[in-house]
Amino acid sequence: MQVALVTGASSGIGEAAVRALLGAGYTVYAAARRVERMEALAHDGARLLALDVTDDASLTDGVRKVLGETGRVDVLVNNAGYGSFGALEEVPLEEARRQFEVNVFGLARLTQLVLPGMRERRSGTIVNVSSMGGQFYEPLGSWYHATKFAVEGLSDSLRIELRPFGVRVVVVQPGAIRSEWSSIARGSLLEVSGRGPYARGARRVAGVMKTAYMPGMASPPQVVAGAILQAVEARHPLPRYRVGAGARPLLALRKVLPDRLFDLIVRGIYRH
Repeated sequence: MQVALVTGASSGIGEAAVRALLGAGYTVYAAARRVERMEALAHDGARLLALDVTDDASLTDGVRKVLGETGRVDVLVNNAGYGSFGALEEVPLEEARRQFEVNVFGLARLTQLVLPGMRERRSGTIVNVSSMGGQFYEPLGSWYHATKFAVEGLSDSLRIELRPFGVRVVVVQPGAIRSEWSSIARGSLLEVSGRGPYARGARRVAGVMKTAYMPGMASPPQVVAGAILQAVEARHPLPRYRVGAGARPLLALRKVLPDRLFDLIVRGIYRH
């Protein structure tokens, strides 16, 4: 039986991905810091794993536990991540570093830990959940977008690097998805830049984000989970899957428009 490990599984995309993989017959380890929030997943057959992606000992012990119980990890879904917004001038570097630790270095370290087994078996799939924000940008989101741009570049290099060993690397780029992400991002934005020289822009960006993630506007996390399952089960998966509200049209425009013209579109969206 194929074994999958999903991070950030306590809610949103991660929780939906666990359910999709369980439904397809995988043995699934649902990993997150808040194990108590995953009791429903355990009831549905997932194996729970307390995991802090910023703690190397937690990552090492977690992978050791999975390998000790099953002997393998066939699918790694690097989903853990969060959005912290605010003007670059005002975001403390400690917070910027933490966002890189969660969104980039935790992902990379966990990948390092599962790769030896995948490489030796000459099979495996690594799914890195990025964002349309990995190729799209917003005002007052520089640190978040920097982490997602980093995930994109890391994944592209890794895809070619691991091809000789039969290990596939896929990027999933969600658009606006109904989850805790929006409220966390808006909260950090207004806390950091809701007063002072960037306050007007912060309120505008927070308003656009609130509207984009309203019911009826944002997509359910199941659409992302479906793309993850599709990538995992495909014989030849695509390098990227763009899913959810706004992802395909915005990234299509980003691909064809020159920078200055795309800047005008972004400024128009955020009235910036």
